Amino acid sequence: MKVLANDGISKSGIKALEKGGFEVITTKVAQEQVANYINTHDVKVILVRSATKVRKDIIDACPGLKIIGRGGVGMDNIDVAYAREKGLHVINTPASSSESVAELVFAHLFTGVRFLHDANRNMPLEGDTNFDGLKKAYANGIELRGKTLGIIGFGRIGQAVAKMALGLGMKVIAADKYVNEAVIRVDFYNGQFINVEIVTESLEDIFKHSDFITLHVPAQDGYVIDKEEFQLMKENVGIVNCARGGVINEVALIEALDEGKVLFAGLDVFEKEPTPEIQILMHPKISLTPHIGAATEEAQDRIGTELAEQIISLLKNN
Repeated sequence: MKVLANDGISKSGIKALEKGGFEVITTKVAQEQVANYINTHDVKVILVRSATKVRKDIIDACPGLKIIGRGGVGMDNIDVAYAREKGLHVINTPASSSESVAELVFAHLFTGVRFLHDANRNMPLEGDTNFDGLKKAYANGIELRGKTLGIIGFGRIGQAVAKMALGLGMKVIAADKYVNEAVIRVDFYNGQFINVEIVTESLEDIFKHSDFITLHVPAQDGYVIDKEEFQLMKENVGIVNCARGGVINEVALIEALDEGKVLFAGLDVFEKEPTPEIQILMHPKISLTPHIGAATEEAQDRIGTELAEQIISLLKNN
């Protein structure tokens, strides 16, 4: 049986699938050619990340397809309900990338509080001629320890962020309409651990009391953070979005940054991907990454092997 990993798959994933008797194709097929390729090559499983879309047209055109797999959490590039109606298995790997996304959140937080994003732009240009000026410009950094981190969306990734925040000595508050409370287990290298119970609060409380806010929600119909929400926030709040583009109103974010309400923003995702607005890309108070939350070797290994296990279980053991 053939598996088309159209957006790539880790070597460990390929190995596990081949061991299970599958042929893995890693050719990158253009979106408009996907259905034709699946039918021509008798592909039974298509694996995607965020680039390839598996919509109704592909599902209808490919009667031999049995499984659609998404390497990662969000499945907004797949018509999930329709595929399942048609008898296809739709699988994803919700647990595999949590740690990687959480670490990127803190990469943006550390970058923001110490102005690394701006210093890294300006040091090559002025480091030799204006060293003291730059030193003065970046001299008022702040510590994360002791500050309050507000987490919007308290699923697996939100809870992974909470663990890291607690380990740093931050206070954690969270909002989630589906999660009332969670016990966060913070593990240490020597086998010791602590459990911390966190009861979720209202979104309004998160906006009012957080020194930093990070979002971990799926794609939404409207904005989670818009002009009104920025007005509720503390002065000099830091905002990180490593979830989905479109959950923050970017126009309102630019206004809040320019007015000094928001100290910095860290963005891994954008309203207009893959062509983010130039005002976002050029803003001196925004730390930027190109949607790489799950893009670590460890996460991709976990994603590949987890997809392989699910595919083998569905197609070989039934």
